[in-house]
Amino acid sequence: MKNYKIILSAALLAFSACGVNKSQKATSATDSTAVQAVKQPVSDSLIAKISIKNPVKVGEPVELKFTVYNTADTARRFCKWHTPFEPLISKYLEVKDESGQEMQYKGAMAKRVMPPPADSYIKVNAKDSLSVTTDLLKAFDISKPAKYTVVYVGQNMSGLAVADSISFNYVK
Repeated sequence: MKNYKIILSAALLAFSACGVNKSQKATSATDSTAVQAVKQPVSDSLIAKISIKNPVKVGEPVELKFTVYNTADTARRFCKWHTPFEPLISKYLEVKDESGQEMQYKGAMAKRVMPPPADSYIKVNAKDSLSVTTDLLKAFDISKPAKYTVVYVGQNMSGLAVADSISFNYVK
């Protein structure tokens, strides 16, 4: 009985130490494509935006453009894990159709060594940006014509946040 109380106390202490800080401010941006506004990440000078050409015809690639902007006067770094800056080896996006059904992720899932090694970080020079494009069809089961919503959910690992969701129409 004594061991049970010790184990229970240790478990409660461990769970109470876990927490998420959600105090980030959002900004917004729009252009001729579907663009997502971003939250200020841990480094308040790095801003991430995603966009997808709209509409996308069935059979064409669904190209998501992910851009990181550095608004600071000095270079800043972010972790490339859980971003399109690395191959599709983690589920850092949620893709849902207009009925709210989540599309199946069919990509690989990498196991990580913590903390991330130095080569897991990407430097963005002062007042510069970096962009990369990835095809969502390589990682998600998007097959029927519909309106889809994409949400970036990799902010806990990368330190980059994208505030709102973006939508695109997948048409015949």
